[in-house]
Amino acid sequence: MTTQTPRIALIEDNDDLREELVFFLKSRGSDVWGASSAEDFWKRLHRNAVDIVLVDLGLPGEDGFSVIEYLNEMSGFGLIVVSARGGQPERLRGLTLGADIYMVKPVNFARLAEEIDKLWARIQGDGASDGTALDTAPPQKWSLDASGSCLIDPAGKALRLTAQEFALLQILYRNPSQVYAKEILHDQLFEYDEHPETHRVDVILSRLRKKAREQHFRLPIRAIFGKGVVFIDS
Repeated sequence: MTTQTPRIALIEDNDDLREELVFFLKSRGSDVWGASSAEDFWKRLHRNAVDIVLVDLGLPGEDGFSVIEYLNEMSGFGLIVVSARGGQPERLRGLTLGADIYMVKPVNFARLAEEIDKLWARIQGDGASDGTALDTAPPQKWSLDASGSCLIDPAGKALRLTAQEFALLQILYRNPSQVYAKEILHDQLFEYDEHPETHRVDVILSRLRKKAREQHFRLPIRAIFGKGVVFIDS
């Protein structure tokens, strides 16, 4: 059963920022609660249902990466990183562990609200915020191997991936049949830009396709003209 607004939990050890975010998100009609640490979050999670979790990485005790990884294994949660760590290694690690969105502080509250709405639409199967949902889902036997940084087809053949290629496929693979606009992919892979240079996404896709052709590997991704890119078996 879905609701009009998501239930949100925020894990942030900065008291002022946590209070500001909780107040802002509640003003938008969401049911929101905050936790100052991962330990506090786990205790409260058992008593408070959540749809989307906002996670800082630099937490006291258990860090945000561990929280993301565990929540992703539990499934059923939308995950947004909100962190001061804006480097590519941290961004890649966060997305690889299961984060849906990675945002770097200081965060524009209006943009955060937009990203939450887009994620909530995807969770509900709406998809109207990012693109068009297709009816055909990719086969479950496709897999991404983080330890070997490769994509494995249903026959067991592997295609080695660069860090950026893996991060791109991780985003697409996590939401099969969801068409992602290149602007959205840019924001996920690189820092948010009011005027994103989507050619950077094109370069990654071009190199990935060239590599696949050379190795006679069929990529399960398709470009939808005027809409974006989707992970699909066809």
